[in-house]
Amino acid sequence: MFDPKDIRNSKDPDLAGSYAAIHRAAKSAEDLAIKTNTAIIVSVDGKPVRITAAELIKKRELESAKPTPNIPTV
Repeated sequence: MFDPKDIRNSKDPDLAGSYAAIHRAAKSAEDLAIKTNTAIIVSVDGKPVRITAAELIKKRELESAKPTPNIPTV
């Protein structure tokens, strides 16, 4: 069963650092998929989901349009 504890708060520095490493690896996979115009497969609720390069580009465009939290807009 899934333990709801956040691994970023682990006393083990390797485990705590693995959260950021997983996110870097995911971004790298997305970068490669966009560069090669291929899809990636991710798990959502335990089911495989195919995300195309076009969908990844759209997702990044939407994310970059969001205002950065705690930074006042002019």
